Amino acid sequence: MRRRHFVLGIGLVFGLIVLAVAGRLSPTYYTGLMTEALILGIFAVSLNLLLGHTGLPSLGHSAYFGVAGYTTAILSLRLAQSSWVSASAGIVVSVSVAAIYGLLALRTAGVYFMMITLALAQMLFFFYLQTPFTHGEDGIQSVPRGVLFGVLDLRHALVMYYVVLAIFLGGFLLIYRVVHSPFGQVLKAIRENESRAISLGYDVDRYKLLAFVLSAALAGLAGATKAIVFQLASLTDVHWTMSGEVVLMTLLGGMGTIFGPVVGAFVIISLENYLSGFGEWVTVITGAIFVVCVLAFRRGIVGELAAWWEKHKR
Repeated sequence: MRRRHFVLGIGLVFGLIVLAVAGRLSPTYYTGLMTEALILGIFAVSLNLLLGHTGLPSLGHSAYFGVAGYTTAILSLRLAQSSWVSASAGIVVSVSVAAIYGLLALRTAGVYFMMITLALAQMLFFFYLQTPFTHGEDGIQSVPRGVLFGVLDLRHALVMYYVVLAIFLGGFLLIYRVVHSPFGQVLKAIRENESRAISLGYDVDRYKLLAFVLSAALAGLAGATKAIVFQLASLTDVHWTMSGEVVLMTLLGGMGTIFGPVVGAFVIISLENYLSGFGEWVTVITGAIFVVCVLAFRRGIVGELAAWWEKHKR
């Protein structure tokens, strides 16, 4: 186990060094792409806590991503609050919404759980579509970035990139600690055999609700960061397609793995960038690639690599 943690630590450090150097040497456009991939990596990691580690297939995760983004944008632009104070408020709102939604959704299971999370997320979508202060389909634009700690001017793309990289590292380490804690082991037990976990005396509903809220908090962190980085909160953030995209990232990278959702986020963002010349066919091509990967790599990219490594060691 210690050796495994050591290898994962080395991999994380190496990846951070590569990202830090790439951000410094890359043109502004590619720095922006990596920034987006890191933000969606946080989002995918948050979903993986539910989908991969707890066995809760949510299709409404965009609700917490979007509500945090809108809250951050409204407080920053309309109430002239510090962008990072607004981001904190956005996370609190996303957690509050998740607590309410969780109490409703966790009364069901399986496909019914998926459908109710989707329905609840779409309720928020139509709320933001019809509410005047969100500007409907135009969204809230020109969200100010401000200055962090009175020193870091977030208007500079490279500074913003390194701040996002630090936020990503914090979120990733939090999830890593949760997954490898006794709490995380109980979540895995619920995923594998919920009836047995109940028979062992665990309050399964409480554990699932805590996982639901923690996952929403990280999704809110990603949504608030996205609103500040791209200075925009739009209906895309809360639409069901965003939930579908983050599910795709998680499955493609490797559901239930530590690095899988992050790898999936970088792969999807790269594909969308390099295939942008195909216009509306991008979605079709991405879907075809996903089908091939699911058929050929059922465990996802990282999952298959991990399985190969275990087989090689034997």
